Amino acid sequence: MTVMRDLIRAFGLLLLGVCAAFAGPPRRDSRSHEVARVERAAEVVNEIMRASDKGIPGGLLEKAECVAVIPGLTKGGFAVGGDYGKGVVMCRRGANGWTPPAFITIGGGSFGFQLGFEKVDLVALIMNHHGMEQLLGDKFTIGADVSAAAGPVGRTTSAETDIKMDAEILTYSRTKGIFGGVALDGTVVKPDRKANRTFYRKNEPVEAQEILDVKGNMPMPPEAAPLEAALSREPVKD
Repeated sequence: MTVMRDLIRAFGLLLLGVCAAFAGPPRRDSRSHEVARVERAAEVVNEIMRASDKGIPGGLLEKAECVAVIPGLTKGGFAVGGDYGKGVVMCRRGANGWTPPAFITIGGGSFGFQLGFEKVDLVALIMNHHGMEQLLGDKFTIGADVSAAAGPVGRTTSAETDIKMDAEILTYSRTKGIFGGVALDGTVVKPDRKANRTFYRKNEPVEAQEILDVKGNMPMPPEAAPLEAALSREPVKD
């Protein structure tokens, strides 16, 4: 009996070990990737706006209807241009701050220059209502569905003299410490519905229209407060 009991116990321990091996390590919060994307977007905005001589002109940021941030976008190489990245976008609610973040992906097209395979932080200012409407659709192409231009850089840059004011989207990139306007014609922007559903802990799809509704009442997730503060150029209150 003792031998049989030991065999049963050993088999049970072996079975537990096999189950644990297949189960893998303990799962992290299922929202961890989406939360990290929002947090990194806030860091990108803060780092850019802290630049003393170069950055997005404050007047343009204040006029933007929406702001999209794609941290760590992957650029193509010398032979094959292209880009792919995941980011977030928030729209202005007037004096009431910003909407919660909606998740987006971008891909295709190419930059106005290629520096080999590398990571790039991208910021896009959506300057009018038509550009904002494009964000609420299924997808749109920069330069085709909306007019776009490389954004001007500098705290005292005059937007009226340095860029065409009919541009609906102004785009910027930062890589290896270099920040400036960049052309993104041909790049396709799509909603990241899976990320929206995961981040907001919904069982059903969450559309961009619901999240970016400037007259809506969707609450700001606490993880997005630093990004809202960065876009408002205000410190986060404890």
